Amino acid sequence: MKRQFPIFLVFLSGIIMVVQYFVPHQFSQDLFTYAQDYTIVIGILALPLGILSLVRGTWAKARFDPSERIYSLATLVGFTLMVLTGLKRDWSLDPTMIHQRLFRNFLVPAEATLFSMLAFYIASAAYRAFRVRTVLAGILLVTAFIIMLRIIPLPATVYAGNSALVAWILGVPNLAAKRAIIIGVGLGSIAYSIKILLGIERSYMGRD
Repeated sequence: MKRQFPIFLVFLSGIIMVVQYFVPHQFSQDLFTYAQDYTIVIGILALPLGILSLVRGTWAKARFDPSERIYSLATLVGFTLMVLTGLKRDWSLDPTMIHQRLFRNFLVPAEATLFSMLAFYIASAAYRAFRVRTVLAGILLVTAFIIMLRIIPLPATVYAGNSALVAWILGVPNLAAKRAIIIGVGLGSIAYSIKILLGIERSYMGRD
């Protein structure tokens, strides 16, 4: 019963939400709205669990992993400071107060540093991807070169011709590939949802 009841509850809820989508009635629309509201409420109530999991996992790293201790302690201290300084609304609205100072002087530079490091990883990945070893790699290299020419200042005649070619690349082969990917993702989502409804996929229940 401990396993069957959650599976039955998921199946019943899923079937109700699938059926209501095809029922053109006000009651069906209200049911969908209420279901969305309850989903938001459940997500908010799950936030403390996520915070508890973060604190426990980070504290365990700080205690038992010396190589991660300094980073784990910095995470816990930063989390505590941001929560405590953000509890008072006046502090978060005043740019001169500590909450905004922490945000601007620590978080924003850290994000800028991460994005700057990502640029080098992207350049390295692009170099490996654009090495011409096959016909498809050559097509990818030529296409990327044409797309990059779009942001380079060129003579008006060359720019107009290149813009038209870029528009065709983005609107025809690129769009066709994107639609194929979206269709594949949609079919995969449907298959995964059916597995959840039928009780085949039970990862949401934790370990068996």
